Amino acid sequence: MASGFASWNLLPLLLLVMCACTCGARDVHQGMYDHDHQELHANDVHDHDHHDPPSSFMNHMDHMDPSSMVFFTLNDLKLGRTMPFYFRERDPSISPQFLPREEADSIPFSSKQLPNLLQLFSFQPESSQAKAMEHTLNQCETRPIKGETKFCATSLESMLDFAHEVFGLDSAFKILTTTHLRKYSRTSIIQNYTVLEAPKEIISAPRYVVVTCHTMPYPYAIFYCHSLESENKVFKVSLAGQNGDRLSAVAICHMDTSQWNRHHAANNDVYDDQCRKSSNVVVKL
Repeated sequence: MASGFASWNLLPLLLLVMCACTCGARDVHQGMYDHDHQELHANDVHDHDHHDPPSSFMNHMDHMDPSSMVFFTLNDLKLGRTMPFYFRERDPSISPQFLPREEADSIPFSSKQLPNLLQLFSFQPESSQAKAMEHTLNQCETRPIKGETKFCATSLESMLDFAHEVFGLDSAFKILTTTHLRKYSRTSIIQNYTVLEAPKEIISAPRYVVVTCHTMPYPYAIFYCHSLESENKVFKVSLAGQNGDRLSAVAICHMDTSQWNRHHAANNDVYDDQCRKSSNVVVKL
């Protein structure tokens, strides 16, 4: 694949961005179920799965979550363009939370320990929760692709440590986030969204280093964080849904996906440039 190929989409994730040119425990049964249906399919395979996931797991995902419809071309990122999207608002009260670092570090995070982990969280080996946990562990244990630095954070502290490792200890950040400005439906649905204003380019590499952190399905919060040595661009986009919803969304582009899994949606020849929806961008001041 040519190095100029771009991957664009909109997904719920955390982006930690830096300018490189300047000098607790909960009910895991219900939480895992909700997280499995909310985040599993869009975030955890279609976005960052550079490696080949098991086909059975892909089939399990595809029939469950409409949020896999996340890619669109750069030409679509224009005033007046209408596209179908699925935005789900995460409810903090039912979403997995980070454990304190000491507690997270006391729990094995390894595929070799999966039988013991399933017993710990009282999940049956053939359950959807077990499959999701297995996939998360496998993704976290795969080797990084060429030019990628990766880490699975099991606590907020470990995620911040990774960001500081990439950016430097003295970095200051500004957070940009996808927000619902007006919401008419309490249920997240697929609907057409129209671009209301000319998208604003916030960040363009190579001046910036980007760390992207995606939520992973697990009984407690796990973030798959990685940084790619390729050009990235970030846009702020104003969207209006057909039912009256209004959003201020963030879109990110990985300009070079030549090292990604050849079956990744971003490597489909149908798309010369691709975008994805994002939820949070943190920019160094």
